[in-house]
Amino acid sequence: MVPMPPVTSPVELDDPSIDESTVPDRPWIVLVWNDPINLMSYVTFVFQKLFGYSLEKATALMLDVHHKGRAVVSSGTREKAEIDVFRLHEAGLWATMQQDD
Repeated sequence: MVPMPPVTSPVELDDPSIDESTVPDRPWIVLVWNDPINLMSYVTFVFQKLFGYSLEKATALMLDVHHKGRAVVSSGTREKAEIDVFRLHEAGLWATMQQDD
């Protein structure tokens, strides 16, 4: 009778098909778009009230909306961006969110 070779337990091997690299979280940005309805002074007021921006910063953002058609008014997690868009909509402004490039 031929002796049997010893049985070893299976070895766990790394599966190269699994991508374990982590992609850093890209922040979400909130954009306010130009509209023909809201006054520039009202848009400035909303930016100050909702985000606590100074008059100077709120005015600069409003002018970006007016001249460039849009401005990034906040950034952060997806949940924060969703809340900011909701609050801007409640104030009557046209806002969207997207992941930053």
